[in-house]
Amino acid sequence: MTETNEMMTPRARRWLRHLPLIAILLVAATGAATLGDDLSFDTLRDNRAALLAFRDGNFTALALSFVGVYVLIVAFSLPGAAVASVTGGFLFGLGLGGVLNVVSATIGAAVIFLVARWGPGQALSARMEASEGRLQRLREGLREHEVNVLLLLRLVPAVPFFVANLLPALVGVRFWTFLWTTAVGIVPGALVFTWIGVGLGEVFARGEKPDLSLLWEPYIIGPILGLCLLAALPIAMKMLRGGKEV
Repeated sequence: MTETNEMMTPRARRWLRHLPLIAILLVAATGAATLGDDLSFDTLRDNRAALLAFRDGNFTALALSFVGVYVLIVAFSLPGAAVASVTGGFLFGLGLGGVLNVVSATIGAAVIFLVARWGPGQALSARMEASEGRLQRLREGLREHEVNVLLLLRLVPAVPFFVANLLPALVGVRFWTFLWTTAVGIVPGALVFTWIGVGLGEVFARGEKPDLSLLWEPYIIGPILGLCLLAALPIAMKMLRGGKEV
């Protein structure tokens, strides 16, 4: 294997490092085109009796399977993350379901981050380190406010989860900072989805579908936007005081 690596040209090695991220993007595109109707609330409703029966007889196995499937959904950016989060509450309750949702989403996000960092992120980060002018000031600003920016990416509902996983890897964010800010930043949203799932049985019994418009109710979105403001406050204060450009 070592001899094979030595025989490869630098360009071939660069392409090899990009292959895992390319594979993720291809699977994500394929999943978006083919799985949209398979990972839905209708699927959950139709299989809820079998899932509950399996949970009662194989609780640990189902919990581990749930985590594994959720990690794959996040890691490959497949459709169904919202359904998976609600399912966590439906099957495991608010406490354990919330923990499993946060752990699974964090692991999946870490997979994308590491794959992107190993591929294009490493080269891009090195170029930013060696650059001067505005790009260098941007990198220094990100380092100075790294935690706040990462929390904002997680808390702002308009930022796609895949983008919030990929962008930090491309600009050289430290892995452990990315990991803990991801785990903390997704807690508010995860709790909301899990909470919806807790009452899912009654919703299905009435012949209805989960109403995810609840996420935009003032008493839900208000606290989340408040957390966004707290995360952005140190950055805004630094800029108002004439600090470094972010």
